[in-house]
Amino acid sequence: MKNPLQSYTVTTGLAVFSMLFGAGNLMYPLVVGMTAGSQLGIGIAGFFLTAVCIPLAGLIGMILFDGNYEQFFNRLGKIPGGILIWICMMIIGPIIAIPRITTLSHTMIAPFIPWNFLQVITPLSSCVFSIIFLGITFLATYRENKIVDILGNVISPALLVSLIIIITKGIFSASYLTPNTNPPFEIFKSSLMTGYETLDLFGALFFSAIVLNILKKTLGQQLAQKPRLLAWVGLKSGILGVTLLGLVYIGMSILGAYHGHGLEGANAGELFRGIAFNVLGSYGAFIIATAVLMACLSTAIALSAVVAEYTQFTLLHNHLSFSTCLGLTLLACLPLSIFGLGHVLKLTGGPITYVGYPILITITFCNIAYKLFDFKPIVIPAIITFVAALISYLY
Repeated sequence: MKNPLQSYTVTTGLAVFSMLFGAGNLMYPLVVGMTAGSQLGIGIAGFFLTAVCIPLAGLIGMILFDGNYEQFFNRLGKIPGGILIWICMMIIGPIIAIPRITTLSHTMIAPFIPWNFLQVITPLSSCVFSIIFLGITFLATYRENKIVDILGNVISPALLVSLIIIITKGIFSASYLTPNTNPPFEIFKSSLMTGYETLDLFGALFFSAIVLNILKKTLGQQLAQKPRLLAWVGLKSGILGVTLLGLVYIGMSILGAYHGHGLEGANAGELFRGIAFNVLGSYGAFIIATAVLMACLSTAIALSAVVAEYTQFTLLHNHLSFSTCLGLTLLACLPLSIFGLGHVLKLTGGPITYVGYPILITITFCNIAYKLFDFKPIVIPAIITFVAALISYLY
């Protein structure tokens, strides 16, 4: 007989992968590959540190805190922790992450939209697409207990299949690497910073919290008296999801290195579209569109669920239902979603990423050390990191 825990571990692992693999994860590995070129191995190594290892640390840290992100952040103090949680929710919600996902989807899907008259009026086209995309996100998310099943059983397999087709075809049709004469350290540093811009640590912390809560509700009878088993299921699922993420990163980086010729001036979203067309041609439009929509929709579902749950319980103290809070969350994401990918990417590359992200990394590792080795300092390391990151960003 099939072990239900093992089956759910796989489903949850696929769900974790699809949650994390969103807009940035499509774009940035291609940028790393194209930038690194003939020094691809060094580029992938730098990217892995910030885009794979750090999100895995976030998953481990949140599992050690039993999925309670308030306890995780409140080690800084209740008020600083609450403020930081609110900032994180704004970043993964209406300020950056969901608008970035929506605008990338529109950038990629626009050539296939049959409403040619709308494409002449870009803001109108963006508005209509954003409303449709966020509407679909609402319909796929409002039944919160079904999120893992939808992601793990439907969206993730479609995403993986479409990506495998693109990557496999790209590897077998590869001709020559983009030449690169930059010093290895510069390649490594550039790829390291590009990994920052995926913002996957934000996702890993809050996705793992919602996954653990859903696991508790779904497998409550089996796990009610076995918290270690719950943690083990969550850890295995997380490792599976992050491993799939890493494998796809390698494949996408190879595509960037071998098929990025002539696309140096494109923004990150246009780069994927250009490389995908180079690899599959116009006949592969359906596969390209599927990859983009599944990647973006999966992460939008997870992010909107996290922010809506936070709004429901923390901000509004359960005075409104989850579905109402979800609708309000997605409405708040609409304004920035209309302005286009270029505007949203400018927000991603600013102080939010290069000052805020190092602080989040420091908090994560301090909390892991606290749970495993009773390492109590956290405020002083966070302040030191903030000062160092701010100086580095400004100068």
